[in-house]
Amino acid sequence: MNDPDVLIDLDGITFRYGRELILDSVSLQVRRGDFVALLGPNGSGKSTLIRIVLGLLRPDEGEVRLMGRDLDEFNSWDRIGYVPQKATDLDPLFPASVREVVAMGLLTHKRWPRFLGTGDERVIDEALDLLEMRPFRKRQIWALSGGQQQRVFIARALASQPEVLILDEPTAGVDGVTQERFYDLLQRINRERGVTLILVTHDIGVVTKHVTKVACLNQKLVFHGSHSDFCESEQAITLFGPESHLICHRH
Repeated sequence: MNDPDVLIDLDGITFRYGRELILDSVSLQVRRGDFVALLGPNGSGKSTLIRIVLGLLRPDEGEVRLMGRDLDEFNSWDRIGYVPQKATDLDPLFPASVREVVAMGLLTHKRWPRFLGTGDERVIDEALDLLEMRPFRKRQIWALSGGQQQRVFIARALASQPEVLILDEPTAGVDGVTQERFYDLLQRINRERGVTLILVTHDIGVVTKHVTKVACLNQKLVFHGSHSDFCESEQAITLFGPESHLICHRH
C-alpha cells in the first residue's frame, strides 16, 4: 500500500555515463513537508539524481515513483516545480518582463490556445508578493541583480502551485547576505505554504540552519536523516571539519 505522504520514492537507483559509475544503488524517500538539503562533492551525482527524478534521465537500474505512481505513468508534472542551476544565465537582450517570466509557469500547463485570465493574473501577483518582487513586475528580467532574478524564477515555479519544488544550486554567484535572506524565504515557503523542498547546494554552512532533512550523496547515499542527526554524524565532521558543531548550530 502506497504512503500518500511519500512524494518521491527512489529505490536502488544506479546510473552510468558510458562505463563511468555515477550513482550506485541509491534509495531515498522524500516525504510531504520535508525541506531536504542534497549535499555532496562535485561529481557526486547530485544533479544526475535530480534529472532522474524529473524524468530527464532513465536509471540503468532501480525504480522511481512520484506521488505514488511509477515514473512511466506519472504525468502530473505541474505538481513538481524546478529551478535549474543556471536559470539566471540570461542573454542581456532577452526581451521579457518579470511578469512575463512568471506567466510562463502558468502557460506551460494550459491547453491550446494558451491565454491568461483574471484569475491567472492574481496568481502571478501572489507569487511575486511572496517573493517580494511585485514592485519589479514591469521591469525587464535581464536588468535585475542575480538574486532578484533567482526570486523571479522561483515565483515562476511557484505560480503553478507545485507540491514539490526542486532547486539546483540556486545561490551560485550570489553574495552571502543575499543567500541568507534567500534561505529564510525558502524556509517560509516550506513552513507557511507547505511546499516540499529539495535543495541541491554547496552552501552547507547556511543551509543546515534551515533544512529539516539532510541527504549526503557520493555515488552512494552515505547519509539521510534529520538535521540534528546529521550534525552528530561522521559525515558532518568530514564535510565541516572540527568546526562542525559551530556550523550546525541554529541561530
